[in-house]
Amino acid sequence: MPPKWQRLADELASQIADGTYAPGDYLPHIRELVRQGKGSITTVHAAYKALETEGLVISSRGHGTRVQPQDAAPQSAVSGLGRLNRMKRTGRSYGPRETSTDHVVALRSCADPEFADLLEIDLYDEVVLRGRTFIRGDKPTVVALSIIKTRALAAVPELLQEERLPRFWQELYTERTGVEISADPEQRGARLASDDELRRFGINVASNVAVPVLVLRSVFRDDEGPIEVWEDVYRPGMWQVGGE
Repeated sequence: MPPKWQRLADELASQIADGTYAPGDYLPHIRELVRQGKGSITTVHAAYKALETEGLVISSRGHGTRVQPQDAAPQSAVSGLGRLNRMKRTGRSYGPRETSTDHVVALRSCADPEFADLLEIDLYDEVVLRGRTFIRGDKPTVVALSIIKTRALAAVPELLQEERLPRFWQELYTERTGVEISADPEQRGARLASDDELRRFGINVASNVAVPVLVLRSVFRDDEGPIEVWEDVYRPGMWQVGGE
């Protein structure tokens, strides 16, 4: 069963979707939901943070938590691990008003020494590359890249299919091999955006202008070692509030 804060977040998200809380309305004060038996202060706070991550609400100190207009520009986005948790919990690949584009599926040599080191492979070894750009409303929010060891293809050959998989590939891998895949703690850092990332975000700047971006990486392992690295690059000015 999902944690209590996740169940509360799902309940409130449903009430926002059905109009119980309309754009501009304030959600109940945290202490009011505690009084109603919805959970502890920590539980309610975590639920509100999850809703903020999804772009459904915005919180401000001293003013409360207000439902966002549907056309509001997103200020935060959920991490790769958060998306995985959401999929396991609800079966939904996307959050509210979210979709993806620029899908890339390819078998390529790994020319990035950092990724090669994280996957514990030799530089230029072949890997499966799957990428996409997440969009909320009409605004690109995250450029996501997944680099997977080719040994995963023995169990999940669908990884090379261009169309979306019906289920998350790690679930198929575990179902077919009996081997669980676990995630290391997310690594957070910053670097300058590449030209391709700026293009995906729809940002036009002079070639001599440096644009910093937030980057989150997650390493996934099975009993043989690293099998996948996720990298999420956040649109300049956005942040990651937390997992779901």
